[in-house]
Amino acid sequence: MKKRYIGLLSVLSALVVIGFIWWFLFAPSYLQFVPKGEYLSQSTSPKGDYIVKIYRSNGGATTPFAIRGELIDTNKTFNKRKNIYWNYPQETATVKWINNEIIEISGHALNVKKDTFNANDIDN
Repeated sequence: MKKRYIGLLSVLSALVVIGFIWWFLFAPSYLQFVPKGEYLSQSTSPKGDYIVKIYRSNGGATTPFAIRGELIDTNKTFNKRKNIYWNYPQETATVKWINNEIIEISGHALNVKKDTFNANDIDN
């Protein structure tokens, strides 16, 4: 009986380790780790293929707000979500669609199919 528990524990441990390795190696971007935040608004592309939701993240009393933009692809079976915008410090955001695939968020133009903006990537 003890061998069964050890075997089961070994299998579960291996699955957890494999899951973490897969998550860190094959995750699309480290933008997935940004805080969710408070929902502010959303904007739909002209043809309705994409929705961008804007969230404001509060880092606490000693840090300013940040803005996160989450893209939802409505053409995918499960409405795939992807973070495409993270700017810190920023308290509000303006969103304007240039065309069905290009969006401008607070002055940063992004092609929703391939671009992301992360303020942490910019050299100051």
